[in-house]
Amino acid sequence: MSLMNWIDDRFPATKMWNDHLAKYYTPKNFNFWYFFGSLALMVLVIQIISGIFLTMHYKPDGAMAFASVEYIMRDVPYGWLIRYIHSTGATAFFVVVYLHMLRGMMYGSYKKPRELIWLFGMFIYVALMAEAFMGYLLPWGQMSYWGAQVIISLFGAIPVIGDDLTLWIRGDFVIGDATLNRFFALHVIALPFVLVFLVVAHILALHEVGSNNPDGVEIKKLKDADGVPLDGIPFHPYYSVKDIVGVVVFLFFFSIVLFYFPDGGGYLLEHANFIASDPLKTPEHIAPVWYFTPFYAILRAVPDKLMGVGTMGAAIVVLFFLPWIDRCKVKSIRYRSIVFKLNLLVFGVSFVVLGWLAMQPATEILTMFSRIFTFLYFAFFVVLFVTSKNEKTKPVPDRVTS
Repeated sequence: MSLMNWIDDRFPATKMWNDHLAKYYTPKNFNFWYFFGSLALMVLVIQIISGIFLTMHYKPDGAMAFASVEYIMRDVPYGWLIRYIHSTGATAFFVVVYLHMLRGMMYGSYKKPRELIWLFGMFIYVALMAEAFMGYLLPWGQMSYWGAQVIISLFGAIPVIGDDLTLWIRGDFVIGDATLNRFFALHVIALPFVLVFLVVAHILALHEVGSNNPDGVEIKKLKDADGVPLDGIPFHPYYSVKDIVGVVVFLFFFSIVLFYFPDGGGYLLEHANFIASDPLKTPEHIAPVWYFTPFYAILRAVPDKLMGVGTMGAAIVVLFFLPWIDRCKVKSIRYRSIVFKLNLLVFGVSFVVLGWLAMQPATEILTMFSRIFTFLYFAFFVVLFVTSKNEKTKPVPDRVTS
């Protein structure tokens, strides 16, 4: 009996290989947009591995945290490289996740029967934001400290439980050792565990119903005599090899940022964060790192604190309901109306502009623009719900196109 048979009798190794790779049939018309799912998985691995090495030298102590980061950068062999891999990886993670979400919105990958895939993906997104926020505090620089001060204080706007909730999150009456220690524990242990669980659930749900494609055609409807989809090809070796090409291109650009622009001109690692935290000195302009800025702009656009927090939360929560807001039966943007295409374009532009606005000082004119683009952000969902029911679409082909 071979070693593989011995293993298969005790663990479904071959079955898992066939179900999820060699005999998992995927549409043969995947395009550029389908790289980002596998890239997100690769970046997650990069973050976990680089994070493990960073924890070997980092000290989650208010008096030593900043100095330990400096020690990693200056004295640990290749510590600067590991730290920059982790910080650049955080940016890369959000870049590929945002593009992955955009692809899902373009091709209707949230529609029946893939609603659960979208929900798992949204939970991943929320967990990723929590993971990034808690990791952002750990360098214990000026922007880390004051950014956390601003974000944590937002919970105080919640009626009745706000003050107690804020105190519980901080672990003390001020941001200090208790806050740093619990954020470190959540960032290093709890949230990575949650992320891995959600990613596995996301992939299992995907492989249960099958992958969507740029035409939005269900390939399982047409099969040959052996039950193989006529428009399907095995994920391995066809797309596993194709994904390697995407990984090589991604790592090329990743390396350029890593070795030549690790701080991104102050957008990836803010200049204020290279200064040790000082509770008595507030930075001139407090703004979160770029991947949070669209929601921060929405928060600043609303004068009332409670309403601002509620609006910011609603901007994220509404994405969970996208499968039920979009009532059109056609999935792909290729066959949808010009109204949908313009609506999605305005949504994307609004998201980017809101991100830029949050990085600027809150002047009167920029606050007005923040309110305009916040309105356009939410208008996307209203227009989609109203127009999608009776949307005039193009005929969808029976089979995928090249």
